[in-house]
Amino acid sequence: MKLGFIGGGMIAQSILRGVLAKNLFKPEEIFIAEVFESTRNQLQQKYSVNVAENPDSFDVDILILAVKPKDAKNALKKLQLNSKTILISVVAGLRLEVIESIIGEQKVIRVMPNVALSVGEGMSALSPNRNITKEDFSKAESIFKSCGRAVQVEEKLMDAVTGLSGSAPAYAFLIIDALAEGGVASGLPRNIATELAAQTLFGAAKMVLETQEHPDALRDRVTSPGGTTIEGVRVLENFSVRAAMIEAVIAGTEKSKDL
Repeated sequence: MKLGFIGGGMIAQSILRGVLAKNLFKPEEIFIAEVFESTRNQLQQKYSVNVAENPDSFDVDILILAVKPKDAKNALKKLQLNSKTILISVVAGLRLEVIESIIGEQKVIRVMPNVALSVGEGMSALSPNRNITKEDFSKAESIFKSCGRAVQVEEKLMDAVTGLSGSAPAYAFLIIDALAEGGVASGLPRNIATELAAQTLFGAAKMVLETQEHPDALRDRVTSPGGTTIEGVRVLENFSVRAAMIEAVIAGTEKSKDL
């Protein structure tokens, strides 16, 4: 198996670190096309992978398109793919039908990852086209699971994925900062307050994922009658925090549709 990338930026490097850490590919089995020489040198020196200015010489089993949206169509037009190659696009907003209109009949998977990919805790949604087999999908899924979690969704749901997992890291950063501010206002040093807030949200998220229990059930466990938690929950409900989060996801989804 050989893995290729068109573009060697943040997303590509996040995936690269994941597959190398999980031993899915060896450095000599990875090929990266990157237009900037300084980035090529960095990739080669740091990861010992194969680098080139363009992908003309690539003959890979899986090729990941990881360029900026404005450069995607031009990059696709230059590709000469083997019919068995699986093309994975992580380009935001680039629909399967657009990719297929440029490259023709091909195995294609559209992926929407999020920024947490960079720390190995990403959330990726995968939408395969009709040419992708179960074996093909499993190969692609393993790549994104190497740097977080991955789910399969219909492409028509990709805007909702963008509104939720694509945008919500920003909401989480906002919440962490707000909780830390509350800690500072209550007398905690800022660095300790930030660590307390961040780890608390991380731990709560891990509980949801690992127990598979509904968040409300887990919340009830720590909400004692007449205690501190229910007092805080009451304040959050009074300020419509839950409603604001729902509306934020819906707004992000609608904006994604517009784009």
